[in-house]
Amino acid sequence: MAKNTSSSAFRKIDIDQYNEDNFKEDEAEQSIPTGPDEGEVCSFLNQGRYIDALKHVLSNAPIGTSDQQVKDNALSLTLKVLLAIKSAQIEEAVGSLNVDDIDILMKYIYRGFEYPSEGSSGHLLLWHEKAYNVGGAGSIVRVLSDRLKV
Repeated sequence: MAKNTSSSAFRKIDIDQYNEDNFKEDEAEQSIPTGPDEGEVCSFLNQGRYIDALKHVLSNAPIGTSDQQVKDNALSLTLKVLLAIKSAQIEEAVGSLNVDDIDILMKYIYRGFEYPSEGSSGHLLLWHEKAYNVGGAGSIVRVLSDRLKV
C-alpha cells in the first residue's frame, strides 16, 4: 500500500542530465598550445636531424586549440619537414614513432591532401603507406572519428 507523503524532494532532480540529446562540448583546452617552434625545427633540418624535427613537430601539434592561424602555421611547418625527408628514410622515420604520433602524422597527411602543392601528393602517399603499415586501419579510423583536428 502506498503512503501519501508531503515530500517534494523528488522534484529537485534535474532529469535533463539523463537525456541523450543534451550534448555538452568537452573542455579540451586546458592549456593553449602554440604549436612547434619554427626556429628549433629549422635548426634540426639544417643539421640533417630529420627524425628529430618530425618528432618535435608531432609532439607539439596544436590539437586542442581553436586558433586556425596556429594550426595553419603548424601544418606548413609539418609539411616542410615531411617533404624534406627522402623517400628511402620514410620507413625508418615512421618506425621510430609511437602510436599517438602516428595518429597525429595521419592527421597531418590527410590535411596535406587538402592543400596540395607541387609534388607533395605523391610524397604524402608514400608517407600514408608507411604510416598505414605501422598504424593499421585503426589509425585511420581514430583520425577520421576524432573531433580534435590539426
